[in-house]
This record gives sequence, structure tokens and C-alpha cells, in this order.
Amino acid sequence: MEYETWAENQETATVTVDEHDLEVAYYDEGDGEPVLFCHGIPTSSFLWREVAPPLSDDYRVIAPDMVGYGNSAMHDGFDRSIRAQEVMIDGLVAELGLEPLSFVGHDLGGGVGLRYAAHNPDAVENLVLSNAVSYDSWPIETIVDLGLPSTIEGMSVDDLQEMLEGLFRDTLTGEPDEEFIDGMLAPWDSDEAVVSLSRNAIGTNTSHTTEIDPSDISARTLLLWGADDEFQAISYAERLADDIDDAELVGLDDATHWVMADRPDAYGDRLREFLDGD
Repeated sequence: MEYETWAENQETATVTVDEHDLEVAYYDEGDGEPVLFCHGIPTSSFLWREVAPPLSDDYRVIAPDMVGYGNSAMHDGFDRSIRAQEVMIDGLVAELGLEPLSFVGHDLGGGVGLRYAAHNPDAVENLVLSNAVSYDSWPIETIVDLGLPSTIEGMSVDDLQEMLEGLFRDTLTGEPDEEFIDGMLAPWDSDEAVVSLSRNAIGTNTSHTTEIDPSDISARTLLLWGADDEFQAISYAERLADDIDDAELVGLDDATHWVMADRPDAYGDRLREFLDGD
């Protein structure tokens, strides 16, 4: 599925985050038990294009763009930290009547999932974390630099696109998926988007995961990890597996940080097995 088609299929809701009414764009297909997918930085809900839609045969699949990302609100003046994204998710869950649900999170979205599952044990039945930020594993230098005002002061849209394209091409395994890369770049195509991504980057706050005790998570948990990740090493998944009572770790070889793009079939099959209770 191309990004334009994905975007055309999105719906919108208004969610209040810290007294700001923010528009949230989200993919919503299927019936049955809800499964919510949450992306990270610098991606959007399109990250899930190969693994989420097939589940809509048996589940209700919801994949929002976090605020500050994708087709959700990008204007300046609101918090984009994972604490704020957790508030957004809480509001969207209430708006759409999704509780209880299964939560699948990648990168920063995994950090959102950690917080949401720890704070709402009755709401999250199943938790899937993929190459997720946790403990003090983040932020990485590239994201820290992007959040500096001096970095974006002279950055054009073309500069940002070139930087992001290099990031994806250098870290994907195998032959690059041009449709995936194009979709990852598509939201960051305006001056507003350049500022928004910088605000997203500066909103990365290690305290928002170090304050969470993973042992508070009671959800059945799968740590579905790209084993060759240079950003969020699998050693952090091993630590989570030790700290969460009902957790299983599955490392996928030949997959980096973008595990669902590197090995979509293996990722999708293992995710479905877990959600089906196998």
C-alpha cells in the first residue's frame, strides 16, 4: 500500500492533551478485539502498513499518528513527549471505546506502551514491544542533534528529507523498499513539518521511561525485536524480559531497528500467533 492510499483511508478525532485540543489521524479497520499500533520517531502509522492491515480480518486494527507526526496536528505549541503521547492514547482509547485492547509499540511508541500498560493494567491485555525505548536506552545522538534549535535554524525541507532518507537507507537490511522509504519521508515535506520533527526530537525525555517500573506490567507481553538493532539493542529486551512477569522474547535475525520493514512476514506471523494466544 502506498502512503497516499494509507492517508486517504485515515479518519480523525480530536483529543485533549494538556488542555490542547489536537487532531489525531488514525487508521481503523476491521471488527473484533482491538489492537492498537503505535509508531516512533521519525516515522508515522504507515510504519505498520504490511503487518496491521492483514490482522483486520480477525481484529479491529487502529494505528494512530502520534501528535506531531504524520497527518496528526503538527502546529507548534504543545508537548510531544511520550508522556504527552500516553495522554493522547488514553484519550483516543476513550473516544473510540477500545478498552480492553492489545497494544503494539515500536521505538518511542514502545515507550508509550510501557507507560500505558503500567498505568492502566485493566486496559491492556496483551503488550507487544518492538525495538522499544526503555530504561535509559534513549535518546540516540541523531535525535538529540535534530532537537537543537541551531540544527534546524538553517535546515530546509530538502535537507531534512536527505537526512531522513540516509537514515533509513543506511539502517534497513537487504534491498531498500522504496515504497516504505517514500512513505516514511512523505509527512516531512513542509517547513511546519521540519519544526514539528525538531520539537518531537527535543521532547525525548529519558525520565519518562526511567520512572516506570516494568514489574508493574501485568499484561501478557511479547518482546518482538530486530536482533541487529544498533539504536535499541536487544540487551534492553532481555532486561525487560527479566523484569516483566509474563514476558517472552523473540529476536528476529537479519532485522535492524525497522524490524517490521526488514522482515514483515516473520514479524506479522509471530505477532498473529501471539495475539491468537498460540
